[in-house]
Amino acid sequence: MKALVYEGVGQKAWKEKDRPAIEQTTDAIVRVTYTTICGTDLHILKGDVPAVTPGRTLGHEGIGVIKEVGGAVSGLAVGDQVLISCITSCGHCDYCKQGMYAHCRDGGWILGHKIDGTQAEVVRIPHAANSLYRLPPGLEPAAALMLSDILPTGHEIGALNGEVSLGDTVAIVGSGPIGLAALLTARFYSPGRIIMVDPDENRLAVARQLGATDTVSTDPVETVMSLTDGEGVDVAMEAVGIPETFDTCQRILRPGGRLANIGVHGRSVELRLEELWIKNVTVRTGLVNTNTIPVLMRFLETGGIDAESLITHRFALDEIEKAYEVFSRAASEKAIKMLLTA
Repeated sequence: MKALVYEGVGQKAWKEKDRPAIEQTTDAIVRVTYTTICGTDLHILKGDVPAVTPGRTLGHEGIGVIKEVGGAVSGLAVGDQVLISCITSCGHCDYCKQGMYAHCRDGGWILGHKIDGTQAEVVRIPHAANSLYRLPPGLEPAAALMLSDILPTGHEIGALNGEVSLGDTVAIVGSGPIGLAALLTARFYSPGRIIMVDPDENRLAVARQLGATDTVSTDPVETVMSLTDGEGVDVAMEAVGIPETFDTCQRILRPGGRLANIGVHGRSVELRLEELWIKNVTVRTGLVNTNTIPVLMRFLETGGIDAESLITHRFALDEIEKAYEVFSRAASEKAIKMLLTA
């Protein structure tokens, strides 16, 4: 088969690789029909995730068809069309029983990280019964693909960690795929105002189409404070993963505010604790657990989320290197999410 293989910092190649096989009775082998590229994949290529070693197949999102199942897999069968969760979870360990699938003792974020991932023609999925979700009939696969990672991430690490509630003023710093997913899912909780912050006017235009009440492209701290009459926001979500955007979030919180860090950080940030402690703020971080995939899937089924609108570019799977080039120039290419079809 062919796969997109990490070959060291800044290096990748679409190349021949051995097809995966069942290794444990809880495994499934899935033929990938749709996949995409995540901002985390770009962080890997920059060297921000040193656990990814040369030779690793990248990717942790996908839709596919089951080709083979291990003897211990229940509830799934050959031929099922399934969503691949970006988080692998056994469902039985102490962390999984708490709903903390991200910290599964035999899983977590391992696809495209510690084991071969989904940017390939075929992928092995450990703990398949708890890591794959059968797609309901009629659900558009391109939209469902957004359930692999960005929608549950925006929901769990953004809206839920930020405790968004009725009437809140929310600022989301970063209007890329994750920031827009946070916008879509924050709306479930009826905030009074959602301010999107990004220097890219194209992404801000998309944010307005998806329900942002205000957009900010320059001088984010000053502008957000002006928009809120100097008060600041109830919830600030960091959706980029760099020190500058984390600092913006710290500086725009009102007393009692919540900072939800969604971005993947490869460098240390300055924590302004000398300013934050007296404001009674809460800072929360997290890696998505994906335990809200079932409820989000129901929202997709009923048309409650316009997930497919996040897809701006479509490629064949064997054009993945070109797709990476486009995604790495997101601003100039007006790119949000890539759809790669096998």
